[in-house]
Order: sequence, then structure tokens, then C-alpha cells
Amino acid sequence: MQTDPSGGTVSPFRQPKAVWAVAFACVISFMGIGLVDPILPSLAAKLQATPSQVELLFTSYLVVTAVMMLITGWVSSRIGAKRTLVAGLILIVVFAGIAGASGSINEIVGFRAGWGLGNALFIATSLAVIVGSASGGMAGAIVLYETALGVGIACGPLLGGLLGNISWRGPFFGVCVLMFIALIATIVLVPKTPAAERKTSIIEPIVALKHRALATTGLTGLLYNWCFFTILGYAPFLMNLSPLRLGAVFCGWGVLVAIFAIFGAPWFKARFGTPNTLYGSFALMAILSAVIGIWPGDKTAVIAATIASGIVIGLNNTLVTTAVMSIAPVPRPIASATYGFVRFIGGGLAPFVAGKLVEHFNPHVPFLLGSGTVIVAALVLATVHRALTAADAESRQPVSHERADAEAAVAEVPGLPDEAILAEEALVEDRAYGAK
Repeated sequence: MQTDPSGGTVSPFRQPKAVWAVAFACVISFMGIGLVDPILPSLAAKLQATPSQVELLFTSYLVVTAVMMLITGWVSSRIGAKRTLVAGLILIVVFAGIAGASGSINEIVGFRAGWGLGNALFIATSLAVIVGSASGGMAGAIVLYETALGVGIACGPLLGGLLGNISWRGPFFGVCVLMFIALIATIVLVPKTPAAERKTSIIEPIVALKHRALATTGLTGLLYNWCFFTILGYAPFLMNLSPLRLGAVFCGWGVLVAIFAIFGAPWFKARFGTPNTLYGSFALMAILSAVIGIWPGDKTAVIAATIASGIVIGLNNTLVTTAVMSIAPVPRPIASATYGFVRFIGGGLAPFVAGKLVEHFNPHVPFLLGSGTVIVAALVLATVHRALTAADAESRQPVSHERADAEAAVAEVPGLPDEAILAEEALVEDRAYGAK
């Protein structure tokens, strides 16, 4: 709840229709990754494709999303956030629909890349549009965005399982129809947004990698995302479940991701600090990946480890973003673009490599490799431990530049979904200091 000028409280869910239109689209967008998990095995069987070919659904989607993160700021600064958002929605509608109508795995992979193009334009601008259109202040808009994030992550696999149990085409057509509704609502209800006063350069996010702090934390994100998407992408092939049951498994995973990203990460950070929490989370993630790698034929072990990985993935998603943003020596929108590019590259390549490793070796190898990459991520992060500790200390001061930057970032493009959580945490701390 937030306070209105008269001293009462205003529900964060009392928002203009424009905010609800974008929030609905956010729910569907955040379903995008988990949506295809339940249909991976059946897709391989129906289209006579190998697991590595099916894993290209992740690779094409995420690699295109990664590259597009570099230019979303450039696009939005020239045509405005609403037009960028609408362009992203149109691309998602078109390519999700065409993918559902496709007849071969190669066609689906190609059209999934177009979906990733639209997804990048959408996720980079949606938070700023919600904040800009909200009534009653930024806090309510952020809470609504976080709610959309949690619902989308948790419900994506469940919807994928329900529709995939009918046909592997179901999830694609489902997204197409739902995003078309969101597109019409966005066009009609969201007010026009002007182009930015400052036109960003297309090379700024790449040039930013010359800064050691950003390159180091970005590499940390790439390495943990490698383990994350190895589990997300290949574990379904080890479970031997129907799409509906796979959807239930990954729904449980998604619920834990949402809970620990939105609520768990701020709690652990406040008590143990960003680097120490991440060391512990990385260690647990390495253990869970190793469990799957050691016992890939034990369905119970694979399912339990996969669901439990939602805990550490939720923590990592929020806290690695915290690490990047807190010590990056560049403006947050540029840091967001750079980090989005690096992390999604790791996430995109990992599932395809996992499929190839299984084909050439055995199911043990990709998960043991994933365990190793997240251990390396912890070692890389340790090289900026002092800077992260200093940033945590600064964020706890009564007047904090770190908190101010986090709150300002949600109105800028490009932005990452995790930045809403950082801004909400900063607002809570500001209210606490204001009450003293």
C-alpha cells in the first residue's frame, strides 16, 4: 500500500486502464521462456527432431533477445517508448502465430527468433511505460509490475502444459491470441510517449564492457545463466512426463523463482549482503546441478533438484542484477543493455550445447559442466567483493545515491525486469528512514 496526499492509503492495484493493459502484456511476456518447457519432449517426438535441435528454441529466442538489448535504447530514444512497446507486441503476435502454424523444427526455431526480437523491445520498455502511466506514484506501479512478473513466471509452464497437452501448437497460438488482445489494449489505452531528449548511441553498451566492474559482473551473469538454462532446457528430457505434468513441475519451479526473486533476495541481502548471499546461492546451485548430473536416470532426483533450483535462480536473478547495477561506472540504462546482452548470450547457448554434449557423450556431462560454470561464477564475483560490500554499505545510508539511482532507473529505457525489485527495495528503505 502507498500513502495518498490526505494521509490515507491507496491500493497499488487502483491504476488507469493503460497500466492494466501493459501489465497484462507483461504477464504473457514473462510466460515466454517457461511456456515451451512442457512441450519440448513432445515437440521432438512429433517433428522427429533431436533434443539439440529442439533446444534451439531457447537459443534462437535468447540470442536474438541478447543482441536486441544492445539497440533497444537506441530505438526507443528515437521513436518513443510506446511505439517501441507496440512494435515488440506486433512482432510477438506475428511470430508466435506463424511458429504455431509451422511444420518443421527449423521453421519454428526461425520464427522463435522473431519472437525474441519482439520480446527484447517489449521487456526493455514495459517497466518504464507502466511507471509513466501509473497514478498515485511510482510505488504502486512497481508493485503491479512485480505482481505481473511473479504471475507470468509461475503460470507460464502451467499454461504451456495445459495447451501442450492438447497439441504442441497450443502454447504458440495461445500466446498469439493473448498478446493480440494486449496489443489492441495498448494501442487504444496507453498515451503517446515522446522520444527521448538525448539520443543514445548504438555502441555505448558494447563500449561499456571496457569497464572492469561491468565486465566482471556481466561474466558472472553469463556463467550462472549457463547453469540456469542447462537445467531449464534439458531437464525436461530426463523426466519422461506428459506436457501437463511437466507444466506442473515447472509451475512449482516458477513459483519459487518468483517468491525468492521478489521477497527472498531483499531479505537475504539485508542480512548477509549481496556477495555473501550470492556465494551461498551459487554453491547450492552447483550442488543441485551436480545432483542431476550424477543421477540423470533418477526421475525423483531430477524433478526435486529442478524445482529446488527455482530458489537459487530467483535469488541470483535479482542479486546479480543488484551487483551489476551497484558498481557499474556507467548510467543504468547502458548497464542494463550491456548486462542483458551478456547474460542472455549465456542462457541462449547453454541448452543447445547441453543437447550436443548428451548426443556425443551422456546426460551426466552438461549438468556437471553447469555445476562447474556456477562455481567459476562465484570465483569471478569474488574479484569485486570489496566494491560490492562498499555498495551495500552506501545503500544503507540515510541518504543513498544507490537507492536514488535504483528508483530513477525504472522510468528509463532500456530496463530489466529485476530492476523493479531493486526499486521497490529502495523505496521501502527510504520510507523506513523517513519514518525515523
